[in-house]
Amino acid sequence: MKRMGMIFRAKANKALDRAEDPRETLDYSYQKQLELLQKVRRGVADVATSRKRLELQLNQLQGQSSKLEDQGRKALALGREDLAREALSRRAALQQQVTDLETQHQTLQGEEEKLTLAAQRLQAKVDAFRTRKETIKATYTAAQAQTRIGEAFSGISEEMGDVGMAIQRAEDKTAQLQARAGAIDELLASGALDDQSGMAKDDIAAELDRISGGTDVELELQRMKAELAGGGSQQAIEGGGQDQSQQSQNQQKFDKQ
Repeated sequence: MKRMGMIFRAKANKALDRAEDPRETLDYSYQKQLELLQKVRRGVADVATSRKRLELQLNQLQGQSSKLEDQGRKALALGREDLAREALSRRAALQQQVTDLETQHQTLQGEEEKLTLAAQRLQAKVDAFRTRKETIKATYTAAQAQTRIGEAFSGISEEMGDVGMAIQRAEDKTAQLQARAGAIDELLASGALDDQSGMAKDDIAAELDRISGGTDVELELQRMKAELAGGGSQQAIEGGGQDQSQQSQNQQKFDKQ
C-alpha cells in the first residue's frame, strides 16, 4: 500500500508539473494579494467609520455638558441651589462618558494608523510583486519560444519528429520501389522472366530482326538502282535478288533451328 501510494503521488506530481503554467500561478498569486489588500483597506475604512462615529458622540456629549453647566449657573444665580446641584451631577455623569469615549477614540485612532501603515506596506509589496511577475512572465514566454524554435531546428520536437519519421518512411519506400524496378528490368533483359505482353525480346531475336530489316533495305535499294539504270541491269538485280532471297530462306531455317 505504501508503494502504491508513493507511485500514485509521483505520477500525480508529474502530471501536475506538466499541467502547471508558471504564468497562471503568478497571476493567481497576484490576484490573491489584491484581495488581501482590498480586505485591509476595508478594515481601515471600518475603523475610520467607527472613529468618526465616536467623534460625533463626543461632540454631542460635550455640547450637553456645556449646556448643563450653563443651566447650573443660571439656577444658582436664581437661588435654586438644588437645581444647580442636579445640573452639575448630570454634567459629571456626562463627563465620565466623554472620558470613556475619548479613550476609545484614541484606541481606534491608533488602530487606524496601524492599518493604514500596513495597507501602504502591502500596497508597495503588491506593486513590487506585479513588476516582478510581469518580468518573470516575459522571460518565461521568451524562453519557451526560444526552446520551441530550437527544437524545431534540431528536429527533436514531437511535431518535427513525426515529420522526420514520415520523410524517412517515404524515402525508404521510394528506394525500395526503385530497387525492385531495377531488379525486374535486369531479370527481363536477361530472360529470367517472361514478358506476358509479348513486347520484350531477347538479344538474339533483336539481332535477327536487325539483320532482316537491313536485308529488306538493301533489296529495295538495288531495285531502285535497277529502275534508274535501265533494262540491262534488271537481270543482274533480279539475280542478286534471288541470292538475297536464298539468304533469307537460309536465315529462316536458322531461326527455326
